[in-house]
Amino acid sequence: MSTLKRLSDRKLAQPPRWLPENVHYETLMGSVAYGVSSDSSDWDIYGFAIPPKEEIFPHLRGEIPGFGRQIQRFEQYQQHHVVDPTEDAGKGRTYDLTIYSIVKYFQLCMENNPNMVDSLYTNHTAVLHLTRIGTRVRENRDLFLHKGCWPKFKGYSYAQLHKMAVKNPQEGSRRYEDVQKHGFDAKYAYHVVRLLNEVEQILMEGTLDLQRSREQLKAIRRGEWTEAQIREYFSLKERDLESLYVRSTLREKPDEARIKQLLLDCLEEHYGSLQGCLVEPDLGWKALSEIEEIIARTRRQAERA
Repeated sequence: MSTLKRLSDRKLAQPPRWLPENVHYETLMGSVAYGVSSDSSDWDIYGFAIPPKEEIFPHLRGEIPGFGRQIQRFEQYQQHHVVDPTEDAGKGRTYDLTIYSIVKYFQLCMENNPNMVDSLYTNHTAVLHLTRIGTRVRENRDLFLHKGCWPKFKGYSYAQLHKMAVKNPQEGSRRYEDVQKHGFDAKYAYHVVRLLNEVEQILMEGTLDLQRSREQLKAIRRGEWTEAQIREYFSLKERDLESLYVRSTLREKPDEARIKQLLLDCLEEHYGSLQGCLVEPDLGWKALSEIEEIIARTRRQAERA
């Protein structure tokens, strides 16, 4: 049983009615996933579900995209601060839940969104719910990785570097205590280093171990690094990773055709036959479209030259 269904059955979470029975993957994220959690850490859960067939293929309910009344498609369900007072031997546990439509989940993974990529590479001990479809996706997770990970992860790391330097968090918050103690936000600091270490692994090895640097990250969270050391680490790592990006043998861009086929395989396993849902494009028309795209790209390049 998924965590969402258990919390929903007890009226602690309020997802769409169809959702709890159709979750295929749930995993713990955040500090638990990176091996730096404390006993008081909230449980941050990411996962994906497969919506009703008409949500994925709206033409089945007669909808014409862009015409008339458009039915809002399900993309994700989020509910924060869900408290189960019976958990952890009666001490209670707080959950932050984010469950994506499998389509959006695949899209974000294909774009190498760091949070989504991480959710595929959590340790098996962090996986809370897994169906055969969830297993299939995890077994094919390396398929989503490509060299586009570098600009994505660098951007996220830079954002964490900026947040680390904000000196005026809300008084009384955990961040306030952290800044008062260390002079900067150690939580954001460890994310700076974590993201750079992760993208280095991806570019070098084409896969990811989220807990490889956990001792280093724990030291940062304890305040054993200074803000100056974090900034120096970012600068040196950025330079090295720019060079590694050029040398990396990782695929340049996502193999969209294979990822799409994986998605269709998952949908077919969930729904049964996809007959009537998909129409194979005419091969001649497809070839002409590709030729037109090449010609247009060549013209743009010539105009810029």
